[in-house]
Amino acid sequence: MTSWQIAGALLALVVMLYAYPRELLPKLRNEPGYQHFVFASAVALSILWSVQAGIKEGLSLHFLLLTSLVLCHGWRIAIWICLLPTLMLISFGKLPWQDAGLFALSGFILPSLFSYGVFLASYRYLSRHLFVYIFVAGFLAAALTIMLQIGLTSLWFGLEGRYSWRVIWDNYSLLSLLIWFPEALLNGSAITLMAIYRPHWLRTFYDREYLAPDR
Repeated sequence: MTSWQIAGALLALVVMLYAYPRELLPKLRNEPGYQHFVFASAVALSILWSVQAGIKEGLSLHFLLLTSLVLCHGWRIAIWICLLPTLMLISFGKLPWQDAGLFALSGFILPSLFSYGVFLASYRYLSRHLFVYIFVAGFLAAALTIMLQIGLTSLWFGLEGRYSWRVIWDNYSLLSLLIWFPEALLNGSAITLMAIYRPHWLRTFYDREYLAPDR
């Protein structure tokens, strides 16, 4: 392992342990419905993350669905759910195990924190309205999150020296212009459906505030 990979693994481990949600295991033990929801979330991520497209090895694009995951579970539980699809990518040879730490940091830890930050900003500074929740915390946050993830991955590969900056820009970074809208639409649609039909699935959605008649 290189020094970059060791540092990434240690930093990712520290963040994961620090952010460990103590309520996760009690909820899984006491709420069978939540067990199914967590498992379904992990399976959905595994399927989406396994469908990758790219030109250079390691510089592959795939849908994230992180924004929906964060809005449903909160960022702490979300990053722990992401461990299952990460292990799946390693087991199927799509991700070298040495890159697991840097992949975790750039692929879901920092993007999840960012997506949750967008939600908090919209909750604090914008009108608490259903459409604000859908279009800002859902649609816009998803678009910015996948662009951040691509930027972080580009920075990782560039600083590590795997590819030249020109190769990364031409074969990976520019592709963010193509995927941001589908990612935003996927998350925005998922959030819309859940807010309407399954609002209890959204941990960050508060009926009394977003659906109050006087707002």
